[in-house]
Amino acid sequence: MSAISRLGAGQPEAALEAARSAIDRDPRLEWGHRIASLALERLGQDEDAVDHAERAVRLAPGSWAARLRLARALCRLPGRWRESWTQAAKALWFAPEEPDVRVLVGDLALVRGEHRRAAVAYRAALRGDPDHPGARINLGLTMLRWERAHGPYHEHPGHPGHPDHPDHAVDPKDAARTRRAFEMWTRQVRVLLAVAIALVAATAFGAELSAEARVGGLLLLLPVIALTVRQARRVPLWRHASALLARDARLGLAVCVTPVTVLAYTAAVLTLPDSGVDRAWTSLAGWVLLNGPIIAVAKVLADAWRGRPVRALAEFAAALPERTARRDAGVGVWIVVARAWSVLLTLAGLALLSGEPPLALGAAVVPLALARAWRVAGLGGRVGAILTGDRVLAVVLVLLAVACLALSLAAALPEAALWAWCAGVGALTAMAVAFGVRAARAWWRGSPGPWRASLVMCDGCGRRLPGDVRPAVGLSEEVRRAFTSSRGVVLAYSGPSGPRALAVGAVTSVGPAGELRLIAGDEAWQAAERDPRVAVFVADPADRRFWAEVRGIALGDPEAEVLRVTPKEVVVGEYPGRHQGRHQDDRPGRT
Repeated sequence: MSAISRLGAGQPEAALEAARSAIDRDPRLEWGHRIASLALERLGQDEDAVDHAERAVRLAPGSWAARLRLARALCRLPGRWRESWTQAAKALWFAPEEPDVRVLVGDLALVRGEHRRAAVAYRAALRGDPDHPGARINLGLTMLRWERAHGPYHEHPGHPGHPDHPDHAVDPKDAARTRRAFEMWTRQVRVLLAVAIALVAATAFGAELSAEARVGGLLLLLPVIALTVRQARRVPLWRHASALLARDARLGLAVCVTPVTVLAYTAAVLTLPDSGVDRAWTSLAGWVLLNGPIIAVAKVLADAWRGRPVRALAEFAAALPERTARRDAGVGVWIVVARAWSVLLTLAGLALLSGEPPLALGAAVVPLALARAWRVAGLGGRVGAILTGDRVLAVVLVLLAVACLALSLAAALPEAALWAWCAGVGALTAMAVAFGVRAARAWWRGSPGPWRASLVMCDGCGRRLPGDVRPAVGLSEEVRRAFTSSRGVVLAYSGPSGPRALAVGAVTSVGPAGELRLIAGDEAWQAAERDPRVAVFVADPADRRFWAEVRGIALGDPEAEVLRVTPKEVVVGEYPGRHQGRHQDDRPGRT
């Protein structure tokens, strides 16, 4: 138990040392291997974590906790997602009532983009444990249609040939280097071209040297070629580059826009007018200068209108004050604010372009919609906890209220329309500037920003004890003696026509973790293959009033020709007698 307490205190090194000491004393202790696996995982030693998890499964193949630990360890290695899913399915088969198993199934579905399947698993987990933080937070992510570009799961919802697909055995470091090379190339080329077109315009229109500006502008394409060659040499996965760009929409869009920007720059330089500025040239130069901000705004608005953020906020709010929930809730509020901003901007634009100021009266509905959203999400007094860590968000909410009030007054009071329009448009502009400042600060500090990419899964968050390191259910000396000495052992299982009971030939041994090894007939083996959840009943021959029942998972061991039953619950009691009351139900725990 000291190893688990050290894990809970954030001391994986000390927990690993304690687990290894326990394993040295008894190498057959599968619980120690599970704890060592989790400690190694938190230390970043994923390969060693898988080794210990596999040993735990070999020692207790019927333990759902061992299967769960192995599944969690495998999903962190590239190309091992399918094996992880297999182990998770076995854990679910062994213990469908355990919330942690359902959460892992949901996590594995979520990282593949299977949001509906993930949501079903998380809701099933919440029925068993309504306070499970991982199920709450990750269920909210499914409602936002969240997709993870890369990370420890190496996930991808697309084709198995993709380097980020969980079934693909590509080194994640190579995938990261490929992304980095493409990101640096598109960023450097677009910035260089923006500076170059500004210099060309200054030379042509300021110094009136159009011919020289054309030549200089074309020569500035040479650094672009050099940057392209340099970054191309840094791409280790050219064979998978197209699949990677198809997976990462943001990066793929940037890479597609870059050659368009190069063509627009070349056309702008070649069509540089000798005098004056025409509309076509202005459009080309404007694209070269402003393609970055234009694409960024379009991407933010497109992300804001994906999914159901209000329902997601309700799930995040239910998991507060968990740190991950607070972070995701802050992003969810930003998404709702972005939606409100786009609605106000659309109403203002339609009113100004059409000459119909009453259209701006729709701005009065926005605060009512936001109030209803807060109520549906159950934020209430929890908004303060979210705004405490993001003061810019609080300022943006105030500006949003000012914009709604000003636009409504502009439509309702013609005599004050000019001042109201100025105040409304100014508030909307200030909201955009505040978002840019918040985003720039997050980018500079490397902290979570006000965008969808800052959403994170809950992977082992919270202070609750992980199910995959829960102590194994042990058998007392009294129960062990009853099973090893009695010849009246009965195996209960689920047959094709309903529950059935079968006398067992003998219990050959009881393992150190309480595993029973039974000699049983073919009927019992076939029943265990159909449904491994069984119960083994025994009466103590030395004390005929004592009985015990072990409920667990039965798996066949063909080499030893025995059924191995891993306990999940142990119930002991006494038959009623002259000096005894009713039997007692002792349930020390589950594994």
